[in-house]
Amino acid sequence: MNKLFAFAAAALLGVTAQVHAATKQVTLTVPTMDCDTCPITIRVSLMKVPGVSHAVVSYERRTAKVTFDDAKTSVAALTKATEAAGYPSFPE
Repeated sequence: MNKLFAFAAAALLGVTAQVHAATKQVTLTVPTMDCDTCPITIRVSLMKVPGVSHAVVSYERRTAKVTFDDAKTSVAALTKATEAAGYPSFPE
């Protein structure tokens, strides 16, 4: 009986841990984009960040909309990636 209780408790804790991880979306402003190829460089740098599943970069709006797993990365890591590629950014 104790083994069954321990197994049930462990399973419940595992479910609880999964609830805290969530897919999030952020829009970053990238004011230094100045050519049509800049979005490609920015998108590639964002997609290399572990946890990023999608990135859409708009030259016209000077923005990057990023979908990411907040258990694997953060907004700070995303802005660091764009800055390392030569394009400082900040969340809208």
